[in-house]
Amino acid sequence: MNNKIKHCILKLKFDRPLDQKVKATDLRGAVANLYPEERLLHQHREDGKVYYGYPLIQYKIIKEECLLIGFNKGVERLTNLDLVTMKFSLREGKYSILTKEMKFYNISIGITDIFQRYHFLTPGLALNERNYEKYQRLENWTKKKAFLSDILVGNIISMSKGLDYTVPETIKVNTHHFRDVKTSLKNIPMLGFRGIFSVNFKIPNYLGLGKSVSRGFGTVVRIESQKQSRKGVKPGAFLTG
Repeated sequence: MNNKIKHCILKLKFDRPLDQKVKATDLRGAVANLYPEERLLHQHREDGKVYYGYPLIQYKIIKEECLLIGFNKGVERLTNLDLVTMKFSLREGKYSILTKEMKFYNISIGITDIFQRYHFLTPGLALNERNYEKYQRLENWTKKKAFLSDILVGNIISMSKGLDYTVPETIKVNTHHFRDVKTSLKNIPMLGFRGIFSVNFKIPNYLGLGKSVSRGFGTVVRIESQKQSRKGVKPGAFLTG
């Protein structure tokens, strides 16, 4: 059973190339400073406390391109966002937005009969303090991959709840070529993960799984079949569906 959701990709073009030090979290902060009253843009409530629901607007920097991804209510908010000619302070640099490009979709998410393959464009943050210690105690990589597969199932269920989709049956995940990578969040060293996984679930391209997805972590795209790849669609490109 699948569920249709609204999905959009907003691509920003600046007046000069981004410094490599600029991260998605910097982009998120710059937009939030322009619209502090808009909770969907920064995940904070009116009282200043963090809203822990699944982010309906997510910020990405993929191959030096700045993307804002919207789902459901997030689509409407991004549609009405006036950013052209705005000036951003990103790290030590000043940037002006020259143009924006938006693409809109009604896409399916949910359980599928055929396993879909995805890979992480950005490191996924799968571990909190408690399960990090458990992960480190596991004896070998086979057990660690099984542990990460279980966490991915939980991530997909959490994402589904945030997109108003009730999972009707068991989600099955297999991890392939997974590896841990060093990354950081708010200048704090973190253990992230990259790799490929297959799952009996359809996930929108550029959606984030795991922790801090609004800041660009855990971004996944589907690996197209050979037939689709011959049409020119490549994983990691600026996809249109």
